[in-house]
Amino acid sequence: MTLYHSSQTFLPLLKHIVHHWPTNCQWTNALAVSHSLHSWRGLSTDGSTAPWIRQSSVEVLGHAYLRDDMTNVTSKILSKVGRQLHNQPHHPLWLIKERIKDHFYRSYVGRSGNPIFSVHDNLSPIVTVEQNFDSLLIPPDHPSRKKGDNYYLNHTHMLRAHTSAHQKELVRSGLDCFLLAGDVYRRDEIDSSHYPVFHQMEGVRLFSNHELFAQVENGEDLSLFEGGGRRTPQKQETHTLEAVKLLEFNLKRTLTRLMRHLFGEDLQIRWVDCYFPFTHPSFEMEVHFQGDWLEVLGCGVMEQELVNSAGACNKMGWAFGLGLERMAMVLFGIPDIRLFWSKDERFLKQFCLSDIYKPVTFQPLSKYPLLFNDISFWLPSEGYTENDFYDLVRSIGEDLVEKVTLVDNFTHPKTKRVSHCYRVVYRHMERTLTQDEVSVIHGAIQQAAVKELGVEGRY
Repeated sequence: MTLYHSSQTFLPLLKHIVHHWPTNCQWTNALAVSHSLHSWRGLSTDGSTAPWIRQSSVEVLGHAYLRDDMTNVTSKILSKVGRQLHNQPHHPLWLIKERIKDHFYRSYVGRSGNPIFSVHDNLSPIVTVEQNFDSLLIPPDHPSRKKGDNYYLNHTHMLRAHTSAHQKELVRSGLDCFLLAGDVYRRDEIDSSHYPVFHQMEGVRLFSNHELFAQVENGEDLSLFEGGGRRTPQKQETHTLEAVKLLEFNLKRTLTRLMRHLFGEDLQIRWVDCYFPFTHPSFEMEVHFQGDWLEVLGCGVMEQELVNSAGACNKMGWAFGLGLERMAMVLFGIPDIRLFWSKDERFLKQFCLSDIYKPVTFQPLSKYPLLFNDISFWLPSEGYTENDFYDLVRSIGEDLVEKVTLVDNFTHPKTKRVSHCYRVVYRHMERTLTQDEVSVIHGAIQQAAVKELGVEGRY
């Protein structure tokens, strides 16, 4: 494959590529001979200093974090911090958030007539590792902590992998009922439904003994907690079975009403038992929509150890979480998750509605043709993870990459060396790509894979 083309094609793409590659990347340093590189710095959309990856630190949202052997965040990912799509009026993610918020505001009010659920949608996505994992009782050896699955600033700070990272601090502040929305970051595969930045919304509600049993006959004789109990598939060791069953009923009724509010009153719903480290019992909700059963959220009874650690020892509660992109793709018929980041007015204007409940179905933009190139290489003896490769492809190809698929996995019969062949699909969302443009980007991916991942090209 020819890597170099005319300077008219190559130089603009070269600038585009190196602009988004980490400053300690060997390949970036090599390209500095051809093009003088400088760390990108300017003002973000909210007026704060834009992210800047230095040799020894990462600066983001006005704070500097010393780099160490856990640092793996890229400029490409940091460029998304502060975009807050869920807070941009008339964005499809904002519409879903507003519909959920409006439902809770209208359906759950106190004696004074005010909503009992507060909403928090502007918390910083930079959290401590303790917030993201330990506060949620996620064990130190749990696979969800892997460097290959998360974006770490250093060994103590990271970009949150879920909005649940804020549960403990909000409960500790005295909140009993709240909704939380925000952008979350995970290293993942590349296809039309996965993106390293997406948005979650979750809810938490805590109950005192009186609040849970107030409507129950002889409720004053019932209790949330028991001593000497044992953990079963139905309950935690400190909870009474009566309390758990009533809390589970309240949780499922709340979420059933929410989903029927969003999808329609005739919606079919089913519940599936599952496992989460921070709830027990735990459930996933599936809805029957357009002929298919779709998983839409996870939920459960909050682990009492988590509640106690936040200072609410006399209460128990439930929590749920859902993906805003998932809901918007289903409800609005949006086929590709990359579209949520588009600034194309043809996309955004479709969701400028006079009423947040006005029906809207995405009308496809012109479908530009795809181009694909394959890349094959021998894996190093150790240290290779697919998410490292996906992250490299995203950093160089950005949103021009529609999908990456492993099409061949070969083990040499004598040497036992393993090779992978990936098919990289390219498609611009707003214009037609040329093969020359794709060849430049693909060649850059090949070179970076060799230098950064330790693979050996097999062309």
